[in-house]
Amino acid sequence: MDNHSYNFPSDCTPLTNCKSARKPAGSTAVNMGDAGKCPPRDYLLWSLCNTFYVNFCCLGFMALIYSIKARDQKTIGNLQMAQECSDKAKWYNILAAGWNLLIPLLAIVLLVLLLVHLGTSQGNFDFFGEDGFQNFMNLFSW
Repeated sequence: MDNHSYNFPSDCTPLTNCKSARKPAGSTAVNMGDAGKCPPRDYLLWSLCNTFYVNFCCLGFMALIYSIKARDQKTIGNLQMAQECSDKAKWYNILAAGWNLLIPLLAIVLLVLLLVHLGTSQGNFDFFGEDGFQNFMNLFSW
């Protein structure tokens, strides 16, 4: 059909606004998938911090691996696997953060206890003399 053979209604020409000849617009629905559900978190920054600080038993490194896997699966669109990797990364991060706090606290407590014990003990200790080892072991006996 070319433009020369088309007959316009009498009140509507191509250069005028013709509302009477238009059909009412229908509605369009777009399926966005699971738009209400948030994608799982990957905990990447937390994993990096746990990896670079203390990293006891490589727990921070394991968390980093699962964080990267979670991010990859989320990018691919596999949200179920991304959620599983995210949960593992979260628990490895919790364990690593717990160890990262516990080890320095234990070292501080042991240092304080040693200093308190040294402060309450009497006498001068010669660690490198005849009874050096025995004097050293006496420090740790209550």
